[in-house]
Amino acid sequence: MTKIRITKEFSFETSHALYQYDGLCKNIHGHSYKLFVTLIGEPINDIENPKLGMVMDFGDLKKIVNKLIVNKFDHSIILNSKSKLSLSKSSEEMFIRIHFVDYQPTCENLVIYFAKILKKHLQKNVELFSIKLHETANSYAEWFASDN
Repeated sequence: MTKIRITKEFSFETSHALYQYDGLCKNIHGHSYKLFVTLIGEPINDIENPKLGMVMDFGDLKKIVNKLIVNKFDHSIILNSKSKLSLSKSSEEMFIRIHFVDYQPTCENLVIYFAKILKKHLQKNVELFSIKLHETANSYAEWFASDN
């Protein structure tokens, strides 16, 4: 059978700051991220399967990525857990969606994290082929399974 790659694009808005960075990105700032998730597999050839001809239903992929990544990180702040953030009681509501992570929240490290969690949640007949995360219109990081 022939291997086919399928890709779905996702968008989300997230802020982050880079701990101990030597430039402007040490300050909290935001990005309109574009995430491209590419899977590889063989189209289903079981004529009894309602997903006949699909590597994976795009709707099923959308549910997985939205649950694990988009819904979690959209309109949130991602900070290295070594960062210190002091909140007054009155400002706590604005900072409900803070994610402290054990890595520097760069575009590169977000891609590594996304690959790690997505690989665990894909159906058995497909594999994660690549992830591309655009932090800006002309800057992005990519992860390829073949490189890892």
